[in-house]
Amino acid sequence: MLHQHTLTTLKTLKLPGMAAAFEEQLIQPVTQSLSFTDRFGLIVDREASHRDNQRLGRLLKNARLKHNACVEDIDYRSGRGLDKAVMATLIGCDWIRQVQNLILTGKTGCGKTWLACALGNQACRQGMSVLYVRTSRLLEEMKLAHSDGSFRKRLMQIAKIDLLVLDDWGVSTLIPSERQDLLELIDDRTRKSTLITSQIPVKAWHEVIGEPTLADAILDRIVHRSHTIDLTGESMRKTKKT
Repeated sequence: MLHQHTLTTLKTLKLPGMAAAFEEQLIQPVTQSLSFTDRFGLIVDREASHRDNQRLGRLLKNARLKHNACVEDIDYRSGRGLDKAVMATLIGCDWIRQVQNLILTGKTGCGKTWLACALGNQACRQGMSVLYVRTSRLLEEMKLAHSDGSFRKRLMQIAKIDLLVLDDWGVSTLIPSERQDLLELIDDRTRKSTLITSQIPVKAWHEVIGEPTLADAILDRIVHRSHTIDLTGESMRKTKKT
């Protein structure tokens, strides 16, 4: 009866990891030979592990990553333009802690989005908040937010995210309202990191933005504190088919 009371109390206190570990110890004779301190340590470790897993699950769900990618599966074959030493630095996520940006450029199919998702996954695994979104969809979302009065609230939400992944940047030239929204978005994120993928080389981004003054303001906030990787080689989609 005492054991059942303890289990019920642990669950009431919302300590499911400890409850599961305690229950397992009751049915596993091998744990009876351990000291009280060791057994209690195992129970506490289980709760910590459970909470870490729960937190990671929430971070990954909120990140909405397009691909279930992880850094352990990065393809470093020659010709892709990936330097292992540079990638090791990025995988450590210190660039996010130091509020730096990352720009991934390259032709369609070269793996920009997959790599961005792998780095986003790694950031989640290190306890950071991430949001993946296609640039065109985010700009459309901003437009709708103006209509229903939630624009400022949404900007504040995005400003708090540790890593914002903007995919498919520069697919089309921005219209005036989009340029202004993008400037406000980037300006609010000067203390957070942004990862941008684009088929367009950085030197052509002024033309994509379309207005010199706003282009200078937007790019100054993005490029001057960025790492840039230009992915090369054949389409990864073609490679997978062969």
